[in-house]
Amino acid sequence: MALTAHTGTDSGVIETLLRDDLFHADQAMLHMAPILQHLLRNDDSSIFSDEIIARVRGMFADIARQLVQAMGEAAGHVDAGAWAREAGPGLAEMLASNQALLTHVHMLAVEWQLAEKLQGRQGIDPVLTPLLQDLIASPDPDLAARGMNLLAAQARFGQAIRRMQMPLTELPGELHAATLAMMRAYVADDPSGVAAAELAEMSLHKARAGAASRIDLLSYAISASGARSSATLSLQNAGVALFLTALGLGAGLERETAVMCTTESQMPRLALSLAAAGIDRDGLVETFAALHPDIALPPALEDLHPDRAAAMLASSQAADARR
Repeated sequence: MALTAHTGTDSGVIETLLRDDLFHADQAMLHMAPILQHLLRNDDSSIFSDEIIARVRGMFADIARQLVQAMGEAAGHVDAGAWAREAGPGLAEMLASNQALLTHVHMLAVEWQLAEKLQGRQGIDPVLTPLLQDLIASPDPDLAARGMNLLAAQARFGQAIRRMQMPLTELPGELHAATLAMMRAYVADDPSGVAAAELAEMSLHKARAGAASRIDLLSYAISASGARSSATLSLQNAGVALFLTALGLGAGLERETAVMCTTESQMPRLALSLAAAGIDRDGLVETFAALHPDIALPPALEDLHPDRAAAMLASSQAADARR
């Protein structure tokens, strides 16, 4: 991160350094999905940690298992679970070829790794945080109830990641629909399979429509809490899950991008995202101290206006879309 080597106070120079750093961060994001797809098909995990790769691979296998088992149950297989274990591997590979789904699953694994790291390093509870406690204690019964639901969902999330599982009901709506479309494509050449897929799709769609996912609950909690950015963008107060959601909403980012911001290759994007979300200098320093304790931020970074930071992020995203 070139800006960390600059200790001056010229805000124009800081913007130039951020823009250059952001270009390199863009390149890292651009090549992330193709590299991860390669690693999932091979045993070379030298670029990403073995733990992350294993969890992503396991979660795709679990998604495929759920889909095939649903089709097996629709087709009347006596032991649909056993059938799913035999028929699922090819579907897992097809699912992993979907870049949006791959990115989502990958970032969930990265999110939990970060939560575990910060729990060990700073004692930040990955489930029950001060902000979530405030939500649960809210005088608004609806907000308090959703806070309790979020507490349970966050606990289930940690358990699922450790078990390398990915419940279908936790997928965002668009990705859930894309997953069901790939299930149909997987059996497109088999008339009986197509019929089973259609029945399975109705059942799985109904289950998703009736469920509030963890991501849904996190977004609602940030939007409805009324807490200031200083509270929602404090890792110590909000915890990793709510912090990432607040960062995405505040900076106008996809949540997956907000997760990616916390990694070493994306420090300039993190600085811009925090600035765009309206965090002050103290909050910026506190966040970097938690995520990247060896990085010293230049004083002039506090002069970067939120609108200017947001414009730089938007320009970067537009450039990514053109590539």
